[in-house]
Amino acid sequence: MTLEHLALLSRRGRVRLAILVLALVAVVIWASAHFLQPAPPRHIVMASGLEDGLPHVLAQRYIAILARSGVTIEERLTHGAGENMALLQDAQSGVDIAFTQGGVARFPAANNVVMLASLYYVPMWIFYTGGDTISQINQLSTRKVAVGVEGSGARAFSDRLLAVNGLSSDNLTMLPMSNNAALAALQSGEIGAAILVDGARNPAVWTGLHDPKLKLLNFERADAYHRLFPYITKLTLPRGVIDLAHDTPEQEVALIGTKEMLAARDGLHPALIELLVDAAHEIHGEPGFFEEAGEFPGTTQVDLRVSTDASRHKRFGPSVLYRYLPFWVATMTERAIIILLPLAAILLPLFSYLPQFLRWRVRSRVYRWYGELALLERDIAGRTGVLPAQTWLADLDRIERAVAQIHIPPGFASDAYTLREHIGLVRRAVLARTAPSASD
Repeated sequence: MTLEHLALLSRRGRVRLAILVLALVAVVIWASAHFLQPAPPRHIVMASGLEDGLPHVLAQRYIAILARSGVTIEERLTHGAGENMALLQDAQSGVDIAFTQGGVARFPAANNVVMLASLYYVPMWIFYTGGDTISQINQLSTRKVAVGVEGSGARAFSDRLLAVNGLSSDNLTMLPMSNNAALAALQSGEIGAAILVDGARNPAVWTGLHDPKLKLLNFERADAYHRLFPYITKLTLPRGVIDLAHDTPEQEVALIGTKEMLAARDGLHPALIELLVDAAHEIHGEPGFFEEAGEFPGTTQVDLRVSTDASRHKRFGPSVLYRYLPFWVATMTERAIIILLPLAAILLPLFSYLPQFLRWRVRSRVYRWYGELALLERDIAGRTGVLPAQTWLADLDRIERAVAQIHIPPGFASDAYTLREHIGLVRRAVLARTAPSASD
């Protein structure tokens, strides 16, 4: 809109236009802010696991990586995956993200929890002592077995498998112990077996694999577990992979396990999800004892529903803004774009049609009198009998005075001049019709 167009408006008109534009801008900004997701929080809470577990170690790496983007992660130590799932399901717990694993979730209670990524395989390690060799879980009967503390991933994972093998408190002594405590009790002979569910790098697992006095259960029916429980994967521990120099293990071992997952309460900000998925790539992208390079992090469903934001980010990567700008700069720029685009969609057409509106508004001040003048002209032409000449002339004088008081910009002076000429024509028509009567 040019200065010429602004000149078309009176001071009052310019004030009204400014109020209208500001009102439109305010409405668009309010609507955008109302429906736009708020800015991502700078502080989130992560439930990890036991202090002697691998998730606790990994939590420290997530804390360090997200700190580079200005996001603080507060770690909350727990008993493990089972407790973590309960915390995510509880909206009042304050926990935003957590490590969990397949087989822990119970539906529909876990419908409000989503998987951001699967991270690595967590095998079920069953260490035992004694002269006999066992290859099936039901052979643990009559033994004292450490099954993990309540709320741990080991407990959640093993409870269902013990039950399906016909084991319960009636024929099995189950002792709730954490990883290190279970291994120490097994090495001292206090218990006959220990069930650990964690990565191979877990200190207790690693120590157990290197202890020649302990045996590792070789799952002969590993394929059956995978068929019965979709979240279970058959895993193979190759001979010598733990320690080639000492040939550990001495033979290939079939194991069963599931996948460790990074999960979140549904509704976590998409920008934070992208940060966490990127961190997972940095931490879990390397090959491991069971993992191929690039296999993790993954977004193939384990049992929890997969976050659509995480899946999209893994497939397409970060947007241009997040690829080239610091995280918080990209976040603010993205929000500004989301607000400004609707504004542009409204204001650009508004300013495009505004000159036409202004021209119409100025001309309407003149043209509105053409209607009344046209009615008067028809009345003059068609009236018979006594002619109200004085009334006609008075109306013409009123119209002429009103037109003279209209503020018309120079560019529209011709319209006012034409109207005055038309008034003069009508006046002459009145005089022409009344002239004979005056002579009489």
